[in-house]
Amino acid sequence: MTDTTAFDWRSFLLGWSEEWADSLAADDDTRSEDDEAARQTRQLGFPPASEERIAAMEQRLGRRMPPSYREFLEVSDGWRHAGGFVWLLAGTEDARWHNDESGLGDLFEEYLDEDAEPEERQEADLWRRGLQLDVESDATYVLMDPDDVDEDGEWAVYTWASWRAAPPERHADFRSFMRDMHREFHCLRANPGDGEPAFVNGTTRRLDAQVEEARLEALRGGWEQAAKALEEAREYGRPRAAWLGDQIRRLLGQTHLVSFEGVAVDPRYARELLPLVVSEHAAHSYRDDSTLKSGLRGADDEVVSMAHTLLDEMRSGAYRYTAAGPFGEAVDRARELARWGDTDAAWRTLIDAVPRWEPLGPDHVAPLGWVADPVLGPLLTPERGRELLSTPRGGQAGEAPGPTAGLDPGGLAWLAEPDSGNNRTSYRFVLVEGVEPEELPERLTDDASVLNDPMTSWDAHSARLRGKREFSSYDDRALMAVGRAGTGWSFAFDGHPAPFDGRRLVSPAARASAGTRAVVVWSDLRAGHRERCFHLSVAQDGIEQYAFTYADGEIGQSGEIPRTLDPSLFFGGRADGAEAERSLLEAVAGEFGVRLPRHAIVHGRLHTFVTRSWTRPPGDGEGYTVLRFETAPMWAGSEPAPEEGLESG
Repeated sequence: MTDTTAFDWRSFLLGWSEEWADSLAADDDTRSEDDEAARQTRQLGFPPASEERIAAMEQRLGRRMPPSYREFLEVSDGWRHAGGFVWLLAGTEDARWHNDESGLGDLFEEYLDEDAEPEERQEADLWRRGLQLDVESDATYVLMDPDDVDEDGEWAVYTWASWRAAPPERHADFRSFMRDMHREFHCLRANPGDGEPAFVNGTTRRLDAQVEEARLEALRGGWEQAAKALEEAREYGRPRAAWLGDQIRRLLGQTHLVSFEGVAVDPRYARELLPLVVSEHAAHSYRDDSTLKSGLRGADDEVVSMAHTLLDEMRSGAYRYTAAGPFGEAVDRARELARWGDTDAAWRTLIDAVPRWEPLGPDHVAPLGWVADPVLGPLLTPERGRELLSTPRGGQAGEAPGPTAGLDPGGLAWLAEPDSGNNRTSYRFVLVEGVEPEELPERLTDDASVLNDPMTSWDAHSARLRGKREFSSYDDRALMAVGRAGTGWSFAFDGHPAPFDGRRLVSPAARASAGTRAVVVWSDLRAGHRERCFHLSVAQDGIEQYAFTYADGEIGQSGEIPRTLDPSLFFGGRADGAEAERSLLEAVAGEFGVRLPRHAIVHGRLHTFVTRSWTRPPGDGEGYTVLRFETAPMWAGSEPAPEEGLESG
């Protein structure tokens, strides 16, 4: 229901008129006589329309006017400068049916598909039935729709301008339209040009005080109330409201609504907010850096230089967020946890330090630079963003929120669930007890490879393929992400292994287990097998203790397998292969007290390295395939090859 009875049109229009007059330079000789007279009288409106004039208008048009438009006419029979693009708005004499005078009804109809929604057809018909209120404008139409009526008899108002390249904008009623135009006027005058008076009035003072209170409320943890207050002020063009609200929106994951325009290039805040601007550019620019300038308007040379340095760091994965004080110390601890996969503990470390975080200045309401950090950024989810925003900080008191649930389910059984793309067909991993993750290359390679910098699984595989021209089935060197697998264990995980071949498999468990224990698991469901293959091998002190492989309905095993891991408990009699896999993964997790961190593996950035081959060389009579390309294929980071070579051995 629209409440128009409580709206004070006279005060609203008088205040708008005075704000408009005060925003104009007194000595502007380009102003029209009518506008100059309006400035001097401080009146954008006209004398009120009598009931007789309104009744005559309604008789001429054949319809009773909606309540809020009638109430407006009773105060002012028309209006000058409704927003920035409608110079004269109709009163009782000038309102008229549009009757598609513009031809836009036919134009809109041409673009309708056969299966167009009723709302789209109604939009096209608006130009034939609408009541036109714009009299003079900058190619802007204002139409009231007598077919779009609410329960109070209010007609919706639609505005449209060709230069906006957008569909008609709907306003719930005439009162809403006028308030929106008042906001538009404020937005256009919020930043006066040279020679124009400062734009300060009762509305701006009220909204600026509201922004300051919202800032304090945000620091107290009341982000929802703060966001509403900031949004109202932003709609009126109050600059602080926009960038304070951007900080809240960014932590909620609303990246498409965020620009930090103005404040990100302020030297006081650049080290905290500029990384977010640059990281968005790096993620979507495809190496075209011409658009970066649009996010750096007003930046001095030092900030521009900082932005380009950040861009290089973002693209190379070298950016590291730092902060001062206790929060900065927690950032370092959280990164160390996150880079080895313990994202839940990393988040708790970070969020527990938020109450001790201090803003860099009066336009800073939350720590944000960590979101651009390649290792820390994946910690953020909308739920966690709300938890951070709800946490009192910056010296303000408030009620602390309850903790959000962890993102990792623990154990290994999550591997049996479909991934977010519903296409996880295979995986393999190595678990080693009593060693740190950075020690795994020594056990799984022949050359003690150095770990790559943390990166996503996609980026790691793309980097490995980039420029590669030869692909062979001779050996199977796995690209594996590493991290901690629970208390006392480390893992190396490959989510995109080569097809499983049990005949040539050489489990890395034995060599990885020197002086300790190692566990290898490989699950595969791909071409050549009727159902999922599963391999488990366990070694200690360099010797394989037991192993089994389930493939094509057959179980091959060796050594003394613990009862809890006996493959006959899981395979053969079960109809549901996924349930068998889940049960076996639960048994492995229980037997060794291990887990794999789902969030870090699926969404995070981890160190990687390439192992020695998981397959033995082909024996007599066994063939292999080598594919050679003249240039690297598209999926290897280059253009498709014009010629391909195939060699079999």
